[in-house]
Amino acid sequence: MRKPPHELMLFAAGFGSRMQPLTADLPKPLISVAGRSLLDRTLELAWAGGISKIVVNTHYLGHKIRDSLKNKPVTVVHEKKILNTGGGLKNARSHFEGPAVFTSNGDAVWSGPNPFKVLTQHWQDGCEALLLCASVGQVHGRAGPGDFSVTEDGTVTRGGDWVYLGVQIIQLGAVESIAAEAYSLNLVWDQLIARGTLRTAIYTGQWCDIGRPENIALGAGIVDSQHV
Repeated sequence: MRKPPHELMLFAAGFGSRMQPLTADLPKPLISVAGRSLLDRTLELAWAGGISKIVVNTHYLGHKIRDSLKNKPVTVVHEKKILNTGGGLKNARSHFEGPAVFTSNGDAVWSGPNPFKVLTQHWQDGCEALLLCASVGQVHGRAGPGDFSVTEDGTVTRGGDWVYLGVQIIQLGAVESIAAEAYSLNLVWDQLIARGTLRTAIYTGQWCDIGRPENIALGAGIVDSQHV
């Protein structure tokens, strides 16, 4: 097994448009599911998964996220304009030792194994990004087909029955290869697919996307405090 990273970029800069009206005056990561905010749930999973350094980016209502983190050992990087996932990670590059980091969205709840530990166990040589995925049947609160297909030899292509769960390990060098200031990590993944260096790890638990107000109750129903 390749030595895994110990640093995390936690994305918390988005507008949470699909969660309106709840996000009119509250950033999406601070929305509560079963009595705890999405942000706190993600932080606790990360620390339990062996991560020792966390950087959180902010933009929309960033002062509220900053205030919620003032007593926690995290670094907050505020973006004056929205940079999307790739641009946000590149903008925070100076805060990481590298060469690879975890990244995580902050808008889901989990039941089952600790997602960061699962990625740690599957990080291997020859891989520039490792995406945590699950089959369409294991995800809740998300409509439509999957994001990727994976062949027996590990080749990843777009479209299929595997859903990206918003957590990955990625080499920072791959992110820095994009010249744009604001861009999605999807652009990086397309380059890695072409190079054959994008891989997936399979999550065996349950996952719920808290992408709409009605999904809060759905997520509360699958929450499991026992992550191993």
